[in-house]
Amino acid sequence: MPATTLPIEAIGLQRHFGSGDDVIKAVDGVDLQIQPGEIFGFLGPNGAGKSTTVRMLTTLLRPTGGTGRVAGFDVVEQANDVRRNIGVALQDAAIDPLMTGSELLHLQAVLYGLPKSQHHTKAGELLERVGLTAAGDRRVGTYSGGMRRRLDLALSLIHEPTVLFLDEPTTGLDPMSRISLWEEIRRLNNDGTTVMLTTQYLEEADQLAERIAIIDNGVIVRKGQPTELKAEVGSPTLFVSIDGSATEHAARVMAAFGDLRPSPEGTLGVGLTEGPSAVSSVVRALDESGVTVRDLELHEPSLDDVFAEATGYRLEGADT
Repeated sequence: MPATTLPIEAIGLQRHFGSGDDVIKAVDGVDLQIQPGEIFGFLGPNGAGKSTTVRMLTTLLRPTGGTGRVAGFDVVEQANDVRRNIGVALQDAAIDPLMTGSELLHLQAVLYGLPKSQHHTKAGELLERVGLTAAGDRRVGTYSGGMRRRLDLALSLIHEPTVLFLDEPTTGLDPMSRISLWEEIRRLNNDGTTVMLTTQYLEEADQLAERIAIIDNGVIVRKGQPTELKAEVGSPTLFVSIDGSATEHAARVMAAFGDLRPSPEGTLGVGLTEGPSAVSSVVRALDESGVTVRDLELHEPSLDDVFAEATGYRLEGADT
């Protein structure tokens, strides 16, 4: 891949399902330019279009419109060249539970045409890299969820790809397994691999990504560095839990202290224009209006605030 070529580029990328009045615009005009050696976070709730975008960029799904180029190759016209240059670890990847980790890596090496003399060495190196050396000869059906995701990552690296797609790699993992996978992603990136990471975990995007794009209903609604996007939100958010019968009255009182913001169920949220010092004033105003505050939390601007400002609802718990 030439130094001037973007590892991943999408221009007006679309994927529609159905036709006429029943058409579903799963991805509707996505533009992306991902730089060499970057970890790029693609953030959004389930059904937002993240995985559909990745499937188009990895040649698994043909775009309805627009163009996509990966490692300098068109995802439709030069699909085979794209596949030779990428590694892909999908959320729903099928791994044969009756084979061992080593056997699957050997098979992957055959599929990518690696010289037979390299198969054993390469498999051993990758098992060590993802911390599965001791489990290499065990059937994958005995692996935990975290071990399977690490094996899936190893399989995607067998041919030393320049571009790596990770589709929600830590979904369903326990906290320690998640942190372990984060460390491996950082190591890969430090070695020069460009990573596109789709996730619905805000902390994951904040921890790993140099830049992010937030997608909602098939459309990118925010794009940039996490620190810059959070700074644009500005004021901290105060979440207040009150008696449900007083919600409308409390909202009118709180609106005097800043813009009302989307909040978790059972709470009201307000962006404090005057900053944290206004918390006591809000509580006093509510009390004087006959509203009892049961609980309150003050949050500095976060990616969830960025998402809420862009979409009108919060990403955390969006499925519910």
